[in-house]
Amino acid sequence: MKGWPVELTHGDVGVRPLRRSDARAWARLRRADVAWLSPWEATLPPGGGAAPLSYRAMIVTQRRRARQGRAMPFVVTWRGEMVGQVTVNGISWGSARWASIGYWIARRHAGRGITPVAVALVVDHLLDTVGLHRVEISIRPENEASLRVVQKLGLDEVGLARGYLHIDGAWRDHRVFQVLADDRPGRLLERVTRDDEARRRSPS
Repeated sequence: MKGWPVELTHGDVGVRPLRRSDARAWARLRRADVAWLSPWEATLPPGGGAAPLSYRAMIVTQRRRARQGRAMPFVVTWRGEMVGQVTVNGISWGSARWASIGYWIARRHAGRGITPVAVALVVDHLLDTVGLHRVEISIRPENEASLRVVQKLGLDEVGLARGYLHIDGAWRDHRVFQVLADDRPGRLLERVTRDDEARRRSPS
């Protein structure tokens, strides 16, 4: 697949492909933040099959989907340390040329501006290098931290999708946001870093 695998960086923030060797570090992060992450985690509805037996099995599945050109599982790093993940799912070509993005970050690293930069790096890569036309991010209305990310990125809100995904044991509504390759006033990374710099310079 064009543009994969790839490593992208800006300052102390980076994204790189998920590796088999990440299984232990990933499991440690997830165990430490079960309460922080579980309200926003996808679950399987009744009759939806069995969940992966281990984090290692999940990593193997993600990497297989990447080889098939259907996904891009990125690790988010801060000064070289794994702190979260950005996953590109549902990559479609033909007349659609779009994909969706999901992300999470360890609680102790939340609020540092890492996630907006990581997501911006990935979206810019999808639209500028991979050649997609549209990228979508769907978020539960109650997930204020995740909503702040798309607000910083300046994504357009499309609307509310009722019962969009099975999350935390039930079908949940999601607010749907998108960005098109044709309508960006600037690359998302430039937008995020410009706004952050302006906030740092403004008097308190």
